[in-house]
Amino acid sequence: MNYAIIVAAGRGERMGAKVDKAFVSLGSRPVLAHSLTAFEKCADIDGAILVVRRDRLDAARAMADMFGCSKVRRIVPGGARRQDSVQSGLDALPEEVRIVAVHDGARPCVTPDLISQTVKAAKRYGSGVAAVRINDTVKYVERGLTVTRTMDRSKLWAVQTPQTFKLEVLREAFASLARHKATVTDEAAAVEKLGQKVRLVPSSVANMKITTAEDLAVATTLLNFSLNHAP
Repeated sequence: MNYAIIVAAGRGERMGAKVDKAFVSLGSRPVLAHSLTAFEKCADIDGAILVVRRDRLDAARAMADMFGCSKVRRIVPGGARRQDSVQSGLDALPEEVRIVAVHDGARPCVTPDLISQTVKAAKRYGSGVAAVRINDTVKYVERGLTVTRTMDRSKLWAVQTPQTFKLEVLREAFASLARHKATVTDEAAAVEKLGQKVRLVPSSVANMKITTAEDLAVATTLLNFSLNHAP
């Protein structure tokens, strides 16, 4: 059984202290509802755990019901850090789950096809992490604003979500984090710390994360384009 953990428990400081970006309107529905709908439409996902702030539990359930997201089996409160929220999702998974896809609820342009590609990679390689090659020249700065060196962009990728793994791999990685009291910014880093290889799945820059108010306008354009050019 393949499950998703959709994480939407962040504070969204860069959009303003009182703004919960997951619940901001993006076209006809909230940002989070777009992400939920993509997983709802993905044939390779059997169910989902939604992780939100404790004060958003009722609102999240109402949203899932309103937009017909029947694959959302449970809604649980998140923690202070991303990894705490993902751990809450892991703890809520049914025993039958073998593959788990972790996704940022603030990535509304994810597609069912990309989700499926990460699931297939995880089944074959143990992991499947959405990522795009970096096209810009990247400078490494040791301190201040002075360039230390230029990075080789041919070897650089920007990772996104979904980040999909065999469940036993991700559980072992998170148990190791707890033992060593370590902090990571994504699930791939946790698995890397185990010495495990992480397999990338080529994605698109369109699979963007809503971080600032300006991102909403870009995402609206991308979603409208997708709808108008759907087969």
